[in-house]
Amino acid sequence: MSIVNIPEDLPKSLPTHKDLPESDGTFVKNFQEHPQSLLLTDSIRPILQQLHPDKQYCIGQDSGIYWRITDPPQKGAVSPDWFYVANVPPSLDGEMRRSYVLWQENIPPLIVIEFVSGDGSAERDQTPFEGKFWIYENVMRVPFYAIYEVRLSRVEVYGLVSSKYQLLPPNERGHFPIPIMGVELGIWQGLYINTELPWLRWWDNQGNLLLTGEERAQQTQTQLQQTQTQLQQTQTQLQEAENEKNQALQKAERLAQLLRERGIETDDLI
Repeated sequence: MSIVNIPEDLPKSLPTHKDLPESDGTFVKNFQEHPQSLLLTDSIRPILQQLHPDKQYCIGQDSGIYWRITDPPQKGAVSPDWFYVANVPPSLDGEMRRSYVLWQENIPPLIVIEFVSGDGSAERDQTPFEGKFWIYENVMRVPFYAIYEVRLSRVEVYGLVSSKYQLLPPNERGHFPIPIMGVELGIWQGLYINTELPWLRWWDNQGNLLLTGEERAQQTQTQLQQTQTQLQQTQTQLQEAENEKNQALQKAERLAQLLRERGIETDDLI
């Protein structure tokens, strides 16, 4: 199936990200979506920097992906809550991307994540040329598609196998491996931006939670404080040992003085 559905009266030049609308005018569905996207992006960035030392990758957060030409243009786009594309420049024509245009890039996202705000039917819609599930599976052919339901504290991850999505099982840690990225996706219950929720988060393939920049700074600060505490304890122990040594020397000197006063030379005791 072709990625782009081209009408007969197509103009000579195809529209680019500069020509297409960057918003459909709808509101973000709830207050969690924005911090959830930030959490995913912030914590995965060090991994992506390792995977792409040339910095050729981009992350979309509630950004449009144009997959076919329509009138109006927005009907030919979907707006995943979060997605990652490998081996593409982070900006185009010297400016930030306004949207991601498949006929301009020819590289689909490696993973797309949708945050469920309703009953999940929109994220699982397989209606041809309309449903998100169908578009990701049949047109974009996104290798991994995740559906996150915060109300149920659950995430479903689908993998593209023989051109069809299959629901993937979690591993022994309850996470879903994304092998090509060397990470796992799962649910983490905790406090983020002053809110206690089951958050969608990344782990490395050893099961270590990938930290945000603030968490890494806090961890470094904690380690520094622990090092300072250990150093202070060591200095205290050394000082105590020095005091005990001085006390022992003073005691020995008093004993030697007492023996000399009784006419006993301490050299005779050696």
